[in-house]
Amino acid sequence: MALVRKGSRRIVVDGTVYRWRLRGRPTYFQGLAWSPCSFAVEHADTQGMTLVVTTGQPHPSNWIGREAEPVSPSGVAAAVRIALREGWTPTAPGSAFHLDRSAGFTPSN
Repeated sequence: MALVRKGSRRIVVDGTVYRWRLRGRPTYFQGLAWSPCSFAVEHADTQGMTLVVTTGQPHPSNWIGREAEPVSPSGVAAAVRIALREGWTPTAPGSAFHLDRSAGFTPSN
């Protein structure tokens, strides 16, 4: 799975360049705040394993007006560091590496 360049943002974490992207429009379940927001990160120069991070907050563009913090570059950098410690190898080929940080997420009723 490769990230689409359009709409992705560049970030440098500990001297390594990555690209990350948050889905602009929420999925149906994210729109109703039934599932948390997620974003993807990959190495900028080498096509390898993509990191998929599930956050503990609703999508910022949810349809029901539930408050959500925007996904910030510092949050993306923190997730990259955690994933690297947990075994994510961004330059190695393979399927997506999932990092679940959704502990404490409460779906809307």
